[in-house]
Amino acid sequence: MRLNSISINGFKSFAKKTNLEFETPIVAIVGPNGSGKSNVVEAFRFVLGEQSMKSMRGKMGLDMIFKGSKNLPKGSRATVSIYFDNSDKVFKLSNEGGEDINLNYDVISISREVYGDGLNKYILNGGEVRLKDINNLLASVNIGSSGHHIISQGEADRILNASAKDRREMIEDALGLKIYQYKIRDAERKLERTENNMKEVSLLRRENAPHLNFLKKQVEKFEKAKNLQVELLTLYQEYLKRESVYLEKEKAELSLEENKILQEISSISGKISDDKADVSKEEDLKTKELRALEQKIGEIRQVKGEIERKLGRIEGMIEMEEHRMQKPKLAENVSIPREELEAFLKESNEYLEEAMYMDVLENIAPLLGKIKDIFNRFSRHFKEERETPTDSQIDDLKKSQDDILAEMQKIGEEERKILESIEILKSEIRHKAEKERENEREKFSYKVRHQELTSHLELINIKEENLKRESDAFETEIKEGAVFVGSEILSYKNYGIQDAQERETREEQKKKIERIKIKLEDAGVGGESEIIKEFEEVKERDAFLSKEMADLEKSVESLRELIANLKEKINAEFEEGIKKINTEFQEFFALMFGGGTGHLVVINEQKKPHSAKASRGEEENISENDEEEKEVEPGIEINVSLPHKKVKELHALSGGERSLTSIALLFAMSQVNPPPFLVLDETDAALDEANSRKFGDMLEKLSKHSELIVVTHNRETMSRAGVLYGVTIGADGASKLLSVKFDEATRIAK
Repeated sequence: MRLNSISINGFKSFAKKTNLEFETPIVAIVGPNGSGKSNVVEAFRFVLGEQSMKSMRGKMGLDMIFKGSKNLPKGSRATVSIYFDNSDKVFKLSNEGGEDINLNYDVISISREVYGDGLNKYILNGGEVRLKDINNLLASVNIGSSGHHIISQGEADRILNASAKDRREMIEDALGLKIYQYKIRDAERKLERTENNMKEVSLLRRENAPHLNFLKKQVEKFEKAKNLQVELLTLYQEYLKRESVYLEKEKAELSLEENKILQEISSISGKISDDKADVSKEEDLKTKELRALEQKIGEIRQVKGEIERKLGRIEGMIEMEEHRMQKPKLAENVSIPREELEAFLKESNEYLEEAMYMDVLENIAPLLGKIKDIFNRFSRHFKEERETPTDSQIDDLKKSQDDILAEMQKIGEEERKILESIEILKSEIRHKAEKERENEREKFSYKVRHQELTSHLELINIKEENLKRESDAFETEIKEGAVFVGSEILSYKNYGIQDAQERETREEQKKKIERIKIKLEDAGVGGESEIIKEFEEVKERDAFLSKEMADLEKSVESLRELIANLKEKINAEFEEGIKKINTEFQEFFALMFGGGTGHLVVINEQKKPHSAKASRGEEENISENDEEEKEVEPGIEINVSLPHKKVKELHALSGGERSLTSIALLFAMSQVNPPPFLVLDETDAALDEANSRKFGDMLEKLSKHSELIVVTHNRETMSRAGVLYGVTIGADGASKLLSVKFDEATRIAK
């Protein structure tokens, strides 16, 4: 397994996508200050899950995104991806249940993205995962969260400044023991949940115990009341059967009687509410027709009267003209025939009388016009001189007389026909009226009968309501009986009797039943089936909880055993690892200082539970029994002895000596359980030429087991690299990358 490459896009000063390939054991990153070299180191921290913004020289996630320049806009997100060769399938990952997840990939890619709102995403081979999953995955290849594999300038002696406890955690991380710590934490969380579940189960059992004992006693009482229940069932079977026969018989009789009454009511209702409306409508039509004919007769008679008057005038004119032909006279001595004068008076009086009975002015006006015409004709007799009528004038008058007589005959015929129709209609109306009176008499008798039937039906309804109450009481009795004898109460249906028995006898049976029910209630019986059912359910629940408690106890035992085994494994591997680190540490220390000794010592510090702070992500383990009991906290102490000096304490070392000591220790840790790569950010800045050569020798030794990414200004260090990456700031304000192969790197270094 090896580191293939890292891709940086939009991260800090790297505005555009930049790839670094790691094809040689040692890769050096060089460039002037401010060019962005350290941003490459921080990209490693970022993609491997670093949560401290301070260690990446920022305050928030937004600070990781390219801020823009004069020529380039600011970015919306920052993305860093790292790629590992996994052809030997060394990467491991497990789920919450401890089962391994298939990572059958030749290349493992891990990406981290941060957005302007601070949102982070972690992506494993294209799928989004949790930070916890990334940490577990990296721990499987000795890339722990302590950051021992990334050493920045000024942090080289971090392990020297750390507390004994933190120093032990860093060494455990370097030894690949972090994965066991994760498993212990998961097991402890499961153990805590399991113990809480045990408390809950135990509490439930304690709560159920009194109720279970009560139900058990009740069930024992039920056993003693069996004989009473048998007697009660026997009484119930006969009583309920006879009661059901009585109710069915009453129901059938009432239903039959009700149906007969309803049928008769339906028949009578049809006769009462027959086509009275149609008859009334027909009568209205005939009456309207009669009125129309009578009105027409009136109109005909009015026309006929006018024709008669007209005929009288014509006849008077004929007689007057004939008389005039015989006796002509002067105007001042007018002689008017008596017949003409009588006709004048008669016609005038008729129109005047007709006008007197008129209410509407429009009808009076025509009559007044006619009266005026009569006076105008009569006034011709008073002219100064009369004209002598001719025979042709008299003939014309007679012709008009004949026409009027013909018209009179025609109108008379029409009048006769209408009068005949009027008589027929009057006869029909009289006949209908008589028939209607006869129907009304018949309907009255039906209404009386309808009222009698309705009253009888109301009486039946009252009986049905009473029967319904008795049926409800019957059903209630069955339900109450079921409380005492169970579902066998329904066996009454098969009881071999078919008579209803006298009501008084059934009442006596009911009293006996009630007395036995009271005895059973006094004995604590009542709802036996429900209580027995509840007893079985509570008993089954208690058995389930008992089994669950046993399973939980096994689980607790298993988890405690797992935790003990893991701790034992950590201690064993830690002790072995310390020995190996001490061997390497001594070698590196002697190489750096030209002699002397350096080794690690395991110590056990004691502290009060309340006085110590919880370790990262872990809670304090406080004793429940004795708060003054001291807690043993293992740690690591570093002992050094410089050649030709009496210095043996770390705090007495100079800055350069501390730097060399921490480098020697970190390199020793890396040799024992090598991570796939080490990032060294100007850790050689304080070294002189001689120490730089020693540092370069150590780099070559380390590169046999881990790939080295070295950020440096040191020529000696550059000379040991196979590839040099040069970082510069372009005209657009973004970092750019240039690569130089080994041969050219050697030439530049010299």
